[in-house]
Amino acid sequence: MNVTIVIPARFASTRYPGKPLVPLKGATGISKPLIQRSWEVAMSVGGVCRVMVATDDDRIAEVARGFGAEVAMTPATCANGTERCAATLSALGDDVDVIVNLQGDAPLTPPAFVEALVAAMADPRVAVATLALRALPETRRRLLADQAAGRVGGTTIAIDSSGDALYFSKAVIPHVPAKALDNPDLPFFLHIGVYSYRRSALTRYAMAPSSRLEELEGLEQLRFLDARVPMRIVQVASHLDIWELNNPEDVPVIEASLAARGLA
Repeated sequence: MNVTIVIPARFASTRYPGKPLVPLKGATGISKPLIQRSWEVAMSVGGVCRVMVATDDDRIAEVARGFGAEVAMTPATCANGTERCAATLSALGDDVDVIVNLQGDAPLTPPAFVEALVAAMADPRVAVATLALRALPETRRRLLADQAAGRVGGTTIAIDSSGDALYFSKAVIPHVPAKALDNPDLPFFLHIGVYSYRRSALTRYAMAPSSRLEELEGLEQLRFLDARVPMRIVQVASHLDIWELNNPEDVPVIEASLAARGLA
């Protein structure tokens, strides 16, 4: 397969404006912008032909080109990262079979996770795939603490028996009694914001209207479910804590993980 990774990035984030340019310190104490750390993850993924940053902001484009990234300028009207990936199709060429959307706010994503996602696309029946990680007990508690404080700490996912997505939510789903939170076998999955699409699925997405649930949750992937496009969930396992940069409060959590992993 000819696989390209696209990293969509926009400056005008509602919850955290300028997020792609937020500096994050690694193990050496050196700061790099979030978009660079996401690009470095993408560049470490095996079996990928090309990596591209897709943005509508000149500040992000300048920084990305400065550390060596290829950049595609996309319309400011793109409502989300999936639409921004679709906007790069003409620049990618017809020979690209699979487009991976590595959202730029998840710099702790292990490259092996992305490789597992790409491997799932070897099944021709899979049009769209994304990642889920069984949440560690401490991650579950942090998600619930964020929810209680009125913050969105991450997205959780319900998965059906065939391995496809039932629903995604910024609320913590499913409901779990407090006494059961430490049960390691709970179907409590943290969505990892990485997607793989076939060209046809990405084109279909860009042509479809946004759904009501997508707008309420602020979750782009719900448009696929509303359009009855199955989304294969690739479950990955890790002893590492995976956390996205959604709020300023997440910066020290991510920096601690970068230091613990020895990532410069």
